[in-house]
Amino acid sequence: MLLDVNIDGASETFQIADAYRPDLSAISARIEQLANTKGLSVASLDMSGLIQAMIKGIAGCERGCPADAKGLTARGYKGFELNYVEGGILTARSVVGSGNRLTVKMFPDF
Repeated sequence: MLLDVNIDGASETFQIADAYRPDLSAISARIEQLANTKGLSVASLDMSGLIQAMIKGIAGCERGCPADAKGLTARGYKGFELNYVEGGILTARSVVGSGNRLTVKMFPDF
C-alpha cells in the first residue's frame, strides 16, 4: 500500500509493506516532521488511528473481516473529511494551523 501525505504543498509518500503490521509510530513521527517543515503541527490529530482505519478500510483485517472503505467514509473519522475514490483509494482531509490543508491518500496494492 502507498500512503501519500500533503501538508500545505509539502508532501511525502510512504510504502506500507505489511498492511497487518505497519509501523504507525514511525509513520506518524515522519508526518509530524513534515508538518514542522511548514511551521505546523498535527499532534492534535489522531494520525496513527486514521492510518490504521484507512488500512483496514482497504485491506480488511487479519481475522477475515471484510474491507469496508465505503463504510469508513460514511462513519467518518475524528476531525477528517473522508472520501472513497473508485479503485479502492481513500482520501482524508483536515485543516491544521490557520487554514492549512492536510490531505492523506491511501492507495491499495492491487
